[in-house]
Amino acid sequence: LQDQHRVRPTALWPVAQGAGFMLGAVTALMGKEAAMACTEAVETAIGEHYDDQLKELADFPDHPSIPLLRSVVAELRDDELEHLDTAVEHDAQRAPAHALLGTVIGAGCKVAIELCKRF
Repeated sequence: LQDQHRVRPTALWPVAQGAGFMLGAVTALMGKEAAMACTEAVETAIGEHYDDQLKELADFPDHPSIPLLRSVVAELRDDELEHLDTAVEHDAQRAPAHALLGTVIGAGCKVAIELCKRF
């Protein structure tokens, strides 16, 4: 779909990829629960972003690609929410400073999403 509609990925993809790796590495060094709390926060933010995209797609004019795009976005969202469930099942909420980690990481993800949407 990206090639078909000549849509470019964000120019910030390498930055986002590096930041995500570093975030995962730092929280992994903090312990399993912190890594799971990181996953919980990231997947929550991404799941909300996919939900927002699905709401926007509901208002799009009819185009042959829109049903496929909706399906792909829903599938990606569901995959992220499975990761969220896995993180919760693996003691994410037992991480030291869980609420603080979740708030900071979630806010960082939302900022990153907005920046990637613009650039």
